[in-house]
Amino acid sequence: MAPELFPGEKVLSYDVTSPLDTDYYAVFADVDGADRDQWARAREVGEALAPRMAEAWDRAEYPLEALSALGGADLFVDGIEHPALTAMSPLAAGLVNMEVSRADGSLGTVIAVQGGLALRTLALFGSDAQQAAWLRPLATGEVLGAFALTEPDHGSDSTSLETSARVDPETGEWILRGAKKWIGNGASGGITFVWARVAHAGDPDDGRVRCFLVPQGTPGYTGTVITGKLSLRGIHQAHITLDDVRLPEDAVLPGTHSFADTSTVLFATRSGVAWSALGHATACYEAALAYSTQRTQFGKPLAKFQMVQERLTQMLSQLTAMQLYCRRLADLEASGTLRPTQASLAKFHNTRTARDIARTARDLLGGNGILLENRVMQHLADIEAIHTYEGTESVQALIIGRDITGVGAFV
Repeated sequence: MAPELFPGEKVLSYDVTSPLDTDYYAVFADVDGADRDQWARAREVGEALAPRMAEAWDRAEYPLEALSALGGADLFVDGIEHPALTAMSPLAAGLVNMEVSRADGSLGTVIAVQGGLALRTLALFGSDAQQAAWLRPLATGEVLGAFALTEPDHGSDSTSLETSARVDPETGEWILRGAKKWIGNGASGGITFVWARVAHAGDPDDGRVRCFLVPQGTPGYTGTVITGKLSLRGIHQAHITLDDVRLPEDAVLPGTHSFADTSTVLFATRSGVAWSALGHATACYEAALAYSTQRTQFGKPLAKFQMVQERLTQMLSQLTAMQLYCRRLADLEASGTLRPTQASLAKFHNTRTARDIARTARDLLGGNGILLENRVMQHLADIEAIHTYEGTESVQALIIGRDITGVGAFV
């Protein structure tokens, strides 16, 4: 039975979350084959999980069933090239990031952490034995993976990390000591890839950064969920302490020998952040467009007001630019010619632009823009996190500035 409507209440809710497939310049019109199939699978899973994730966001819960759904759809591979993983082109990986983030920002971050960071680190640098034990469980979501680089005292200056790794001369074990913060999946009961500085005189890597595979149940490892977040509330990040964590000799990933290896992983995920920002912005623009045709004020739909049409046009121009950035990014990556600074520029542009689109959409929806059921405010809050992680706006600007001027401005 339909609810009774009273004078002044002709509409109880608005349909502003259905995808509209906005692509004004036909940027993705030629996507077909496996790329199209993987994109469609991401939409199916994202749409199915969206209601549960909205509920989880409201309660600051981390629904681990989402990991199984994403892993079951084989969406964690993130374009990683490895014989044990399903092939996914850079374009498909981007479209998956975009589509899942359009449905829910926390889901997009789940893919970034589980696939882009943890799975990629293992696939690039892990030993045969490490990969045999953990690669497939990470890819399917059976085991949760974390990437522990950022420390409480070292965010943007992550090269200054202080977590240490020394060798016990009697047992040959590695001993890790330090702290990490903002680590997705870091308190999930899975495994963590911990980046630490070797402190062992005589070791060829003494003073350099290496990566260690740490099961989270290892004595001395404590992961505490960070509470009070107002962004990405549907995934948990952890504060980690490593209190003389003892690991066997073979816990170190043999392919890691310097911070440059860390940068290799971050460079790849920076592209994913640009695509994720596009997903957020798409959801906000399409919500604003749908709302403008459904919401009536002063006797006519909002869409008939000149100011509203100007705002929609501005958002569309920004969104189209974001799409063009992402498509070119994927083409360069597929050809093997993508440079790290180009990925930095895409992240710099797209997260900034997504912020603008989300703010305009929230304003256009008026009071309805702050309701979680319409998701715009949630996207607006979530964009704040992706704008910061994988390198802040300021850091990206300095990376790009050094490239175009030939002069480093880092302190």
